[in-house]
Amino acid sequence: MFKGHPRGLFVAFFANMGERFGFYTMVSIFVLFLQAKYGMTPGQTGFMYATFMFFVYFFPLLGGFLADRVLGYGRTISIGLVVMFIGYLLLALPTRFQTGFALVVAALATIALGTGLFKGNLQALVGNLYDDPKYSHMRDRAFTIFYMGINIGAMFAPSASEVVSNFILKKSNFFYDARIPALAHDYLNGKLADVNQLLELAQKQNPAITLDGLRQFAETYLGTLSKSYHFGFGVACISLIISMLIFWGFRKYYRQADVSEKQKEKSAELKAQMIQLTPEQTRQRLVALGLVFLVVIFFWMAFHQSAVTMTFFARDYTVKQVGKLTNLWFDLGGLLPLFLSIVGLVFLVKKGVSKGGRIAGGLAFVIFAVLTYLRYSTYPEVSPFQPQRFQHFNPFFIVALSPLIIGIFSYLNKIGKEPSAPRKIGIGMLLTAVSFSILVIASLKLPSPAELGGRVAPPEYLVSVYWLISTYFLLTIAELFLSPMGISFVSRVAPPKYKGLMQGGWFAATATGNYLVGLVGYLWMKVPLWALWSILVVACLLSAAFMFSIMKRLEKAASS
Repeated sequence: MFKGHPRGLFVAFFANMGERFGFYTMVSIFVLFLQAKYGMTPGQTGFMYATFMFFVYFFPLLGGFLADRVLGYGRTISIGLVVMFIGYLLLALPTRFQTGFALVVAALATIALGTGLFKGNLQALVGNLYDDPKYSHMRDRAFTIFYMGINIGAMFAPSASEVVSNFILKKSNFFYDARIPALAHDYLNGKLADVNQLLELAQKQNPAITLDGLRQFAETYLGTLSKSYHFGFGVACISLIISMLIFWGFRKYYRQADVSEKQKEKSAELKAQMIQLTPEQTRQRLVALGLVFLVVIFFWMAFHQSAVTMTFFARDYTVKQVGKLTNLWFDLGGLLPLFLSIVGLVFLVKKGVSKGGRIAGGLAFVIFAVLTYLRYSTYPEVSPFQPQRFQHFNPFFIVALSPLIIGIFSYLNKIGKEPSAPRKIGIGMLLTAVSFSILVIASLKLPSPAELGGRVAPPEYLVSVYWLISTYFLLTIAELFLSPMGISFVSRVAPPKYKGLMQGGWFAATATGNYLVGLVGYLWMKVPLWALWSILVVACLLSAAFMFSIMKRLEKAASS
């Protein structure tokens, strides 16, 4: 899987992994933070999230332009890392309960700008590594490996934010209860009809609390929970420092790819390497890229519901605690050794593996199986978890399934039947529609959020965690067919003078999809749950149909 790739890929892999760990730590608690500290409604938090994500993915257009025309890729990436660090530092500064909103907005704007300078240009840099004919045949696989780096970082993020949050809450003798924030804000605003609902939950935190002390409890609990989220944002600062050290410390491995077409023009030696396209070829490629960008808007609109409506669903409609066996899915300390044990077993029984490989596989199987059992034996009969923990399933499945997907595509390539990148994107859209169909079925008999008044559903309406886990599983397979293949397609098809800008275009499409996330979030309190998920199913099916209708044009552009 990793054999034969240039070392610069792995520098980008680890630099991106650190940055994404910080980003997804922040994203995993973002809407929960806004609701806990400022009492925002689901519609308001969805709008804030969508606006932020729009600019996170729109600013790569600016970053790509600056890299292509002025600064070059490496320098623009470096500036982006520094700017992001400043943004996360501002977001981590704890302010008093219900204050500091302007500072939060300034921090989000700074993070979005820094991400725009960093993200698209790092992908352009990876693409440049594979312009070398020696590596060009591995471009799709390279971007799948690069994508794993994103998701290894993202996989640990929800658990990291939860650990930090629980630590801060515990220091104040509190524990997390998803029902308290909405009730506490309603009470403080004079909108809570039955005060005993909050009093009962408050007394579970501290039996000595009385009705007279309920206001102080509500303010203190919400303030402490908000503070815990600020400290969670601080994790991103540490991860950014690690990314900086990796990217700057190992520059020699990607230096040859850190050259834009503008820089080539100024060098007599490099000018000979420039690829010249006719105006017609350039137009064909730009049109093809524009059509792909149009399609993926609807994938990202669906995919990024993970941080908004799917988080709301996890909080309001999913059981709050699980048994020992199911808890393995939610505890990375048990899930990862279980996965590594299975990997070891595969190497032990797989044909064509050397004797040394079989021995290593057997040892890995035994050692990690024992570690899994030891971890499992520490679980209580019932384990609670916070709703953001669901967000580690997507990156875990990315890491677990990427080698399998790469292996399947490599085999199909050998026998001459590997689908083109545009065809993979179309299949990805179909799989996305299927994944949200699972939530349509899960929601058929559930009351709407409006009927619940935006609060957690009664116990009789709480559904199994496996509805969401299954959705994340299929959504991950869809993402592996679509996202790394789309990035690879942009890298291959983009006219050389516009490499950074076209990677920015990919993210601008992502930005538009993320902005539409807010529209779906707005509908959370407006339509039945099954109808909400059905909107996403229909949008993805229509996008897939459009993608397959323009397939010949896209494949022609990729081969020109």
